Amino acid sequence: MSDKKALVSFTGVEKTYDGKNLVVRDLNLQIQQGEFISLLGPSGSGKTTTLMMLAGFESPTAGEISLAGVPITRTPPHKRNFGMVFQDYALFPHMTVADNIAYPLTVRKVPAGEQQAKVARALDMVQLGAMGNRYPAQLSGGQRQRVALARALVFDPQLVLMDEPLGALDKQLREHMQIELKELHRRLGVTFVYVTHDQSEALTMSDRVAVFNDGIIQQIDVVETLYETPVNRFVASFVGDSTVLDAKVFQTQGNQCNVVLPNGVQLHGVNVNRAQIGDTVQCGVRPERLQLAQSAGPNTIEARMIDLIYFGDHLRVRCEVAGQEAATIKMPLEHAALPHPGQTIHVYAPPEHLRVYR
Repeated sequence: MSDKKALVSFTGVEKTYDGKNLVVRDLNLQIQQGEFISLLGPSGSGKTTTLMMLAGFESPTAGEISLAGVPITRTPPHKRNFGMVFQDYALFPHMTVADNIAYPLTVRKVPAGEQQAKVARALDMVQLGAMGNRYPAQLSGGQRQRVALARALVFDPQLVLMDEPLGALDKQLREHMQIELKELHRRLGVTFVYVTHDQSEALTMSDRVAVFNDGIIQQIDVVETLYETPVNRFVASFVGDSTVLDAKVFQTQGNQCNVVLPNGVQLHGVNVNRAQIGDTVQCGVRPERLQLAQSAGPNTIEARMIDLIYFGDHLRVRCEVAGQEAATIKMPLEHAALPHPGQTIHVYAPPEHLRVYR
């Protein structure tokens, strides 16, 4: 992304509503031209406030927001030329689909003939070409969301901002719409800024993901890096599943370290935050990286199997490790030798995938 031109820049942006508590803290973020970036985090993390400041519906308490190098912090929303898609669609119930989509063009005083062509193109873009004369109440949730998207795209915005737009849809439709949105982005090349608290949604669609917590971006990266190499405990726990083990560091070697679990088992892993000897740490490893071993050995933990759960596309083994929370192993369906509940098993944690956080 670094070789592309930055379309949006947040520089030292902060936001407080009460003058005491910062909802967004010292935000420095560049959004690249043409990328799909997701702002991911739990409720109250600052992601939606960041989007609202970019849209112009909220004003920063401090700092500057720029568009293509030009400050827009004091530019009103209607002059920013951004498309906006909300979770509740915000369609006018008394207007047809075509009129809903044409609304931003009417506001911008686009001639009627030109409006008709643009609306037809927008309807085709979201695969609703034959539904221009229907009303929102006659559409399904997924179709209404497509109309909202067409309305956000019809005036050729520089940027499309989306605030949890798929949150009201059922799981199957939401997953279908994720693929459609990603494909639409690929075809149009418009910059998408997408707010969500659903980490699988962010990983599925985005070029990059910015993970927010407590008003601060904890990590911003391409999805594979974010998932495989989280920079701290929060990102490791919030993005994807992790099996977590409490331990103490007894030896360090550069960016590696050795830890000991409460039951005396020693493990070797990546020292992510430069933990020192004696530090109490958490060891995180993705469940799909854990393996069943034939016997005890280096980086192997003895556990008692609790349950075997069928997930359709994979199996999950839940097991109990002395002095720890229950651990999970993800396994392919065709795994040859499966343990039985109550059986003692040996779990191998590859050192390169065992990440140690202080």
